[in-house]
Amino acid sequence: MRVMGLDVGSKTVGVAISDAMGWTAQGIETIKIDEDRNMFGFKRIGELIKEYEVSKIVVGLPKNMNNTIGPRAEASKSYAETLESKFKLPVEMWDERLTTMAAERVLLEADLSRSKRKKIIDKMAAVMILQGYLDRQTNL
Repeated sequence: MRVMGLDVGSKTVGVAISDAMGWTAQGIETIKIDEDRNMFGFKRIGELIKEYEVSKIVVGLPKNMNNTIGPRAEASKSYAETLESKFKLPVEMWDERLTTMAAERVLLEADLSRSKRKKIIDKMAAVMILQGYLDRQTNL
């Protein structure tokens, strides 16, 4: 059972996939999207679902620090609903507060240049979202 983790932004979607046992998350790619032109990367996500035999999707929910839902979280929820109806797979939301900041810190510690960090930050955030979800499932 492989799980796909997604970090949905306004310009990109970071993608991570679990190993077959559902223990570890690996970053796969960053998909460019354009909300203004209704290009959301669903075709590529469908290809990855087939390629990796994904059985569940986890979408990061960017709640505000006071636990409220803002415009980005609403957009992520809408994206998740579309995924669920389009691919007929269970989709779960996962609180992703601070994952992008944590990913940025890891990449800074790895001494990557700003341009390299920018290219992989969303993929790294997707890994952190998915790994958090997988760790929680293991501890249930």
